[in-house]
Amino acid sequence: MSIQGTCAPQFAEVRTEFERNFAERGEVGASVHVTLDGEPVVDLWGGVADPATGRLWSEETIVHVWSCTKAATALCAHILASRGELDLNAPVVKYWPEYGANGKDATLVRHVLSHQAGLPAVTTPLPAGAFYDWDMITSTLAAQQPLWEPGTRHGYHGLTFGFLVGEIVRRVTGLSLGGFFEKEVSGPLGLDFWMGLPEDLEPHVAHTIPVDPTQPGILLPSLFITALTKPESVPGLMLLNNGGYMAPGESDSRQAHTAEMGAIGGISNARGLAGLYRPLALHGAYNGVRLVEEHQIPQMSNVAVAGLDEVVLVPTRFALGFQKATDNTHLQPNDREGLLISEEAFGHNGMGGSLGFADPGARISFGYAMNRQGPGLGVNERGQSLVDAVYRTLGYRQTGGGTWFR
Repeated sequence: MSIQGTCAPQFAEVRTEFERNFAERGEVGASVHVTLDGEPVVDLWGGVADPATGRLWSEETIVHVWSCTKAATALCAHILASRGELDLNAPVVKYWPEYGANGKDATLVRHVLSHQAGLPAVTTPLPAGAFYDWDMITSTLAAQQPLWEPGTRHGYHGLTFGFLVGEIVRRVTGLSLGGFFEKEVSGPLGLDFWMGLPEDLEPHVAHTIPVDPTQPGILLPSLFITALTKPESVPGLMLLNNGGYMAPGESDSRQAHTAEMGAIGGISNARGLAGLYRPLALHGAYNGVRLVEEHQIPQMSNVAVAGLDEVVLVPTRFALGFQKATDNTHLQPNDREGLLISEEAFGHNGMGGSLGFADPGARISFGYAMNRQGPGLGVNERGQSLVDAVYRTLGYRQTGGGTWFR
């Protein structure tokens, strides 16, 4: 497999593991990017973007990065908080009055960012294409009774997070979520990262290769098993009541790509993911672009909730909008994937294995994007092997095979 791009000699192990992903771990097409002290030290890509046509993965290839998008959305909220325009400890109704219906008047902005809002799904049946109608979804969420008392538990708001946080951003700024992100983040930083993909970039997209659950050896996480066997459960409502968005192939439709979905709809690549986090690894600013003041970084990196997740049914740890290191390697094989980074790091993975994060202690940012999904909910062996190689290169050690420290 021909690997393109550059890799500093110090980080040769990352290139080795990237090559092994193709040779031994079933990678089809992918990119990986790492910055250290703001400078790129790894910028690699390779493989096939479209197996049907043989189109190769190029420097310009972009792909659906799923829940990596949540970090971009959370960043928009933190930008506003850093400027004093959004109080993370205020009730949501301060900015979105309609949200107070059905016992949600005391829900705080921080509850939404930390997956404590009790709205990982809605009980009202959603029509086909509902996720492409922003006003319909946000009004449905505003009217929905929470599925648990906000602030008392946490459960991954896998598909609703972007609408909830995004509507707060829209109410504060008057701009759509994607519009604000482009104006304040992706535009100034020059990132290949979109929430609402322009049509002229569609030919550059590598479509997702989903997991075939009928293949031998595929282990489905408890979330998917519960959703399929108990459709009335919270996991079932999340995965089955979304207007058809989770149907095979739908997420790669032009209609899906053009929609602004801040939980799951981002289109990017490894360079875009690492570029998003580069300022956050450097006290909030890079190359003259300040995203947040330095005092905002602890709000983005400190653990806000931890423990058994009401939705994904395994332990998770979140800051305000970002994932934290989570070692689930002790669980049964279908639920073992987590996020093995350092305790100072914060980021977000996407369904199937994509990942971006910042580590201010190591002064690195990292991005990995691919088209062939793994079956788990966390970072699988392909992405984790790259993360591990970065940390080993920097002299970090692991805690019994888990998270990294020095």
